[in-house]
Amino acid sequence: MAVPNHRLTRSNKGPFLRCSGTADRLIFRLMPRYSPIDAGVPLQASRSDLASLRWSTNGIAADFILPDDDAHLLRVSFDKQRIIRILDEMPLSTEEDDTPNEGLVSEHFAYRLEGAAFSRLQSGAWKEVNAPVTHYQFVTGWACLDVLTAATPAFAVVRR
Repeated sequence: MAVPNHRLTRSNKGPFLRCSGTADRLIFRLMPRYSPIDAGVPLQASRSDLASLRWSTNGIAADFILPDDDAHLLRVSFDKQRIIRILDEMPLSTEEDDTPNEGLVSEHFAYRLEGAAFSRLQSGAWKEVNAPVTHYQFVTGWACLDVLTAATPAFAVVRR
């Protein structure tokens, strides 16, 4: 007997649970939820790319191309301990992360994520020591930067 696909929620702020399958075999999966965040400048994500990444002991600074502005870059920086991942867009689009599109906005660049596999699979001890940890993702037409950190991203337009 088939059970219709449906969604359950743990809370308004937590990740969604999806239940699917048949009466004798149910599968529960976390569904990542994207919350767009404002980078402070208009940016067509598909036309941008990661231009550079600078790593320091307690932070990073990532510079992204601002389409149609050859003189400036958008700098995203974090000033605390972090775990990062940089992916080409193609592996990201094929990543097994259940239904990774809840809350995605066309051409949007910056997100806060809840329930994504990247965050769930990182060291529990690191996340506990650095709590509260938030997962941020910055998506362009060519690359994706994931950041796990207790810091809040700072955005600034800088000269190239």
